Amino acid sequence: MKQFVQRAGGRIGLWGGLLAAALAAFAAGWLVPARAPVGCNLNELTAAPDFSPFSPAAPAVAASDAGTPAAPSLPEKWVCLTFDDGPSKTTPEVLAALDAAGVHGTFFVVATGYNEKYLPLLTQAAAAGHQIALHSASHEYSDIYRSSAAYWKDIALLKQRIAPYVDAESIRYLRFPGGRGLMPQLKTEVEQRGWQWVDWNVCAEDAVGGHPSADTIYRNVVRETGEQTHCVVLMHDSATTHTTAEALPDIIRWYADNGYTFLT
Repeated sequence: MKQFVQRAGGRIGLWGGLLAAALAAFAAGWLVPARAPVGCNLNELTAAPDFSPFSPAAPAVAASDAGTPAAPSLPEKWVCLTFDDGPSKTTPEVLAALDAAGVHGTFFVVATGYNEKYLPLLTQAAAAGHQIALHSASHEYSDIYRSSAAYWKDIALLKQRIAPYVDAESIRYLRFPGGRGLMPQLKTEVEQRGWQWVDWNVCAEDAVGGHPSADTIYRNVVRETGEQTHCVVLMHDSATTHTTAEALPDIIRWYADNGYTFLT
């Protein structure tokens, strides 16, 4: 998984293996536990939100007992900007804001049929260095959480629908849409496949009712970040969250000014 970084006043560089180090670090337990987000859209919460935004590392991530060198150390402060429920008519504005700042994001995508005409944007996003990850084909909780088989059928359909635009078979990162009683079982199955699930510990609250303004979204992110030094920010690039793109320049500037490195 590609890792891109930016420091305040700097441009982007490539840090190979940083997320591998992050995952290993979470498995080792040295990262600070995340606060449970407050006031977020309940549909975006897992049944019992995890204190760590990443699943445990796959065995291949950790250094072996034989003395394999450890992965590069992570920066002291880092942030991942993540976007759920796209692509949509909002996605080009999000991409433009990220590209203007020289920052890369991670897009947990859907392919519901309603957004079919926007799926070619995935090719553009991937070509620009952004990361594409899996969310859901339908985003219908009553369907995908009926059983483990139903969930994996949904993921297979998502991969099939996005395959013309990105290398779907190479994607090993996903975020669960909402959550139901199957979550512990599904998380175990994801890890058994050698994949990683990714949660969040900072919520922009951009998908709540009332269509929050860009300034409200910005203040939500700053408040939710608080004193955390390792942040996975939940935002959306759905058709109804266009103010997220308006808030992005200020959000990015705030993290850069406060010494955060941007990762995917």
